[in-house]
Amino acid sequence: MTTPGAKRGLLLLNLGTPDAPDSGAVRRYLREFLSDPRVVDIHPVGRWLLLNLIILPVRPAKSAEAYRKVWMPQGSPLLVYSRELEAAVRERLGGEYEVELAMRYGSPSIPDAVASLRARGVMDFTVMPLYPQEATSSSASSLARVYEVMTEGWDVPNVRAVPAFHSHPSFLEAFTSVARPVIAETRSDHVLFSFHGVPERHVRKTDTSGEHCFASAGCCDVLTDANQHCYRAQCFSTARGLAERLGLKADGWSVSFQSRLGRTPWVKPYTDLVLPELAKRGVKRLAVMCPSFVADCLETLEEVGLRAREQFVEAGGESLTLVPSLNAHPEWVDAVVRMVRESDGAPTAGASP
Repeated sequence: MTTPGAKRGLLLLNLGTPDAPDSGAVRRYLREFLSDPRVVDIHPVGRWLLLNLIILPVRPAKSAEAYRKVWMPQGSPLLVYSRELEAAVRERLGGEYEVELAMRYGSPSIPDAVASLRARGVMDFTVMPLYPQEATSSSASSLARVYEVMTEGWDVPNVRAVPAFHSHPSFLEAFTSVARPVIAETRSDHVLFSFHGVPERHVRKTDTSGEHCFASAGCCDVLTDANQHCYRAQCFSTARGLAERLGLKADGWSVSFQSRLGRTPWVKPYTDLVLPELAKRGVKRLAVMCPSFVADCLETLEEVGLRAREQFVEAGGESLTLVPSLNAHPEWVDAVVRMVRESDGAPTAGASP
């Protein structure tokens, strides 16, 4: 519940983006991002060597080229769409909260956003990480940074976090509303739910039993006490919820994971390996949804919308259609408002059912 008499603030959190589609800006972003021990969880010396001797000499130029293919006149797609969501949520709340957007890496930074809210008298914070599924490298890192910033002064504010919403009906229904007309219009004969990947070791660390994760082929088929915080299990939960709402047959959808980095095992199956398998099976018109992202970004627009499409067609498919992310869709705006109010124990009257 909100502290009596405190002015309320809502901090919307996303991961981050370079300030420009050039090597210098991308290098600065990658240095901050990959220096985070919650992202690259290896020995500090090894992380420094990996970053400075292998990744930063090569990857910024390649990533900058990819960013240029999807960069918008207003800036990075992730920032543009996140700003649109921020504005729509602010308007929808009608002064109920002071609203700010922050990025875990890059700008607008968490310290700047918190300072802006506190300058307006906010001492009661609701923080909403815009990641549907929990992951150490996204939600945990973002919240840890928020708590660090919040406790730097003498007067520590009241802070609560909106929990992961991988199976929240409002999130699933909003994404269904975005996807259904696209799937119908393109007459897609299969839907691939492609989630951002994480290293397998990240998943294993969330298994409190130490005996569940990867112990069987169906370890993610049902959420249990052992895997309730497992990123992979939550992704499958999201996919099942969306498939059910879209009325997809059991053989009409599948799950994969994209954006792996390095040689260590990441959660499987890998999107770039699944695509040719689907084409070989006879899938012709493929729709791809990326439900680990609530705003279109490099990983959706370039990795799936351009590269995956080309790969699928070369493998024998006819078409691959990227289903747009939620961005600032009105139903998603309502869903955010509903989840914030639920988290604060406030009435949800006026939010779309």
